[in-house]
Amino acid sequence: MAVLNWKHHTLIQALMTRGPLKENEFHKIFAAVTGKNPRSHERDFNDFLLKINKELSYVQMELRRCRNQNDGQVCYGLVNNVSDEQSKFGTKYSVPQITFYKGVIEAIMQDATAQGSISTIDALNIRLENQVHRGMGSQSQGGLSQVPPALRNFSMSQKEKTLDELVHDQWLCHTPDGDIGLGVKSYLDLRSWFHNSGIPTCEVCNEAAIKAKVCQNEGCMLRIHHYCLKKKLSQSRGKIVCPTCGVQWEFQIPKPEAIEVEDELNEPTVSQPPAGSKRRKLKANRNADADIGACGSSQVSSATNLKRVTRSYTRMT
Repeated sequence: MAVLNWKHHTLIQALMTRGPLKENEFHKIFAAVTGKNPRSHERDFNDFLLKINKELSYVQMELRRCRNQNDGQVCYGLVNNVSDEQSKFGTKYSVPQITFYKGVIEAIMQDATAQGSISTIDALNIRLENQVHRGMGSQSQGGLSQVPPALRNFSMSQKEKTLDELVHDQWLCHTPDGDIGLGVKSYLDLRSWFHNSGIPTCEVCNEAAIKAKVCQNEGCMLRIHHYCLKKKLSQSRGKIVCPTCGVQWEFQIPKPEAIEVEDELNEPTVSQPPAGSKRRKLKANRNADADIGACGSSQVSSATNLKRVTRSYTRMT
């Protein structure tokens, strides 16, 4: 069994203390501890993560990469792979809070327009007893008598507090419009559950399309993530024919403009001499991102324990 050194431990500790990290942040940490740019040393970077995951597998954890569908950014985070019923114990969330969270994500996933979010009012109006009845199926004929008192008595103020906690811990997020969307930790932890829940997948990347553009033909179920759509449009000069129904999608591709941006990964590392801090780069007009909501992120105090939450409620249905 290979032993991890301080460099591996540094990356793991960064994810445990700070929560999921955006790709550029994670790459900077890797470059700082190894002296290698992960883009120019891609094989070394992948081997480094593979070694970490081999060791983490012994404690049923995984360092996972995903794309946040709210803003299209790639993120890295630690995921707890424990899925048994006991995994819910020892977390900061109560059973009613987990049930409420489950109701929120199901409401988001069931949106046929694939907005990737619901209004705060709709979230607060979710009835926890409906989650119990749905899980019990045909055995739910007993009505409220079969609903635990803790769920029946879960007040509006408790829901508001739970929403704040879930947003703070990055399980949920606030969109620019003030709605409630899935947070980056949900995208990291629930990837398999999304695929098993019948959510249409993106035509381009084959990942669950929770926040996506739906085909303009009302009778067609095809979805494409906003960031995948922009990449596809840039390659097809602004026109796409739906492979399912044949309807043509037409969009205006913004012209690129030259702006000053920070040179993120070309900045000096421990084995590189200092270089200029800025460079000229062509970047798409920011208006192209108007339809992609950026969710706020925050640090978490105990990433390992909180990752057990998502694995617990999937067993409750």
